[in-house]
Amino acid sequence: MPGESKRQRRQFSVDQKVAILRRHLVDKVPVSDLCDEYKLQPSVLYQWQRQLFENLAGALEPGAGARSSQRERQLGQRVEFLEAKLARKDSVIAEISAEYVQLKKELGEP
Repeated sequence: MPGESKRQRRQFSVDQKVAILRRHLVDKVPVSDLCDEYKLQPSVLYQWQRQLFENLAGALEPGAGARSSQRERQLGQRVEFLEAKLARKDSVIAEISAEYVQLKKELGEP
């Protein structure tokens, strides 16, 4: 429609979201002030806050950092294993395909 401007959706980085939430939760800056300052809807700020609290338990568990690096190592090993398995399958398929082509040539099939 003429005269209607499209709103461009802004993307906030994780660090920006954390800084905004910290100002509200630690510095006690009211939601209304933060929303005015950053041109946010309160629902967006509350959604970020909900996400923060939903994921907070993992950050507070003892050894959370070590566990995630252990998980990353396990996933890396699994990727290596699956890549090797896939390479073996590719090799077998290539070998069978070559034998099939040779057999077709020997039998005189097109």
